[in-house]
Amino acid sequence: SQDSSSPDASDFIKNATFARTQSAAPAPENVTASDLLLGAYDPAKLHPLAGLGDTLDYLLLDDDKTSDLPGSGTAIPSRGWSDDLCYGTGTMYLSGLALGGAWGFREGARRPLAVSNSRLRINSVLNAITRRGTFLGNSAGVLALAYNGINSTIDAVRGKHDTLGSMSAGALTGALYKSTAGVRPALAAATLVSGCAGVWSYVKRRV
Repeated sequence: SQDSSSPDASDFIKNATFARTQSAAPAPENVTASDLLLGAYDPAKLHPLAGLGDTLDYLLLDDDKTSDLPGSGTAIPSRGWSDDLCYGTGTMYLSGLALGGAWGFREGARRPLAVSNSRLRINSVLNAITRRGTFLGNSAGVLALAYNGINSTIDAVRGKHDTLGSMSAGALTGALYKSTAGVRPALAAATLVSGCAGVWSYVKRRV
């Protein structure tokens, strides 16, 4: 038989006491995005070893250094060949897309259709816009890319930037662009692009 002096399990549980122990480190405070944006969060808490404190600064970019090449001071400031290459190519590409889109819209709107239907007219306009817009945009972008690359090379070799160098770069660009079409188309393109480059260089200096 079971010993009557042994403690009963139910009595032991009833008489037992439990105590909650405090953790050594408090739970970290939950940080929300609004706390970071409103400045309520300490930057030093980003990492305990960073030691940033209140000295968190923004990255400063020096954009005031323009090209010191003689003759490069025009109405459009530039920091060098990279600016001319990127901005010139992007501007010409977007301009070509816009002009080609307008050309395609006019062509698609005036194209005669076998059946007068609004859906067919919209389809005709969209097809013309995508065809003419991409053609002019890509052509203008390639011309600008080649022109700025050749022009920057000529300026670096000659040590100055002037209208003569721009016209020479335009002539080489036009001849290269139409070199596969024959001698006469290449000469015509060289003359046209050289004239446009000369006018552009003159306008930049006089504005």
